[in-house]
Amino acid sequence: MPHSANDIDALTPETEQELKSKTEIKKEMHDLQDFAQSLVEMSKHQRSLIPLTDELKEAMVVADKIKNKHEALRRHIRHIAKILLETDLSPIHQAIDVMANKHQQATSKFLRLETLRDELIAQGTHAIEAILAECSSMERQKLRQLVRHAAKEVKTQKLGKHYRNLFTYLKEHV
Repeated sequence: MPHSANDIDALTPETEQELKSKTEIKKEMHDLQDFAQSLVEMSKHQRSLIPLTDELKEAMVVADKIKNKHEALRRHIRHIAKILLETDLSPIHQAIDVMANKHQQATSKFLRLETLRDELIAQGTHAIEAILAECSSMERQKLRQLVRHAAKEVKTQKLGKHYRNLFTYLKEHV
């Protein structure tokens, strides 16, 4: 039975949903199951930072209880995926993105501190005075001592305690 132009124009979001192929529907469900699996694998603290519905929170509690039962967990993840299908996922994705960004920020801070430590060791007094001008909470004598000992370790190519201590001191005060 051929469709007229009016029939095609009359497609609503509900009828478009009906026109999805079985393959597309299965792919969406597999994606939701993968997402549910990633939620289950998160720590309780990480999940507490995500705005989950009450139903999803209860499902996560059950998932934590049956983590050791592989087949039961697999079925429960399918159940969580069905709940996710009916849930607005945008706030959940936003919260996960924020958590990922915090990790990136921590990594960049770590790299900045490493660079600062290496500059202090390489440049000596000038770099120490510059960092003391920026961070008044640092003790001049302690910083000089840490830099001096770390520089000795770098010179002997045996990085150890003082090299790490300088990094820790910078991490606490910068």
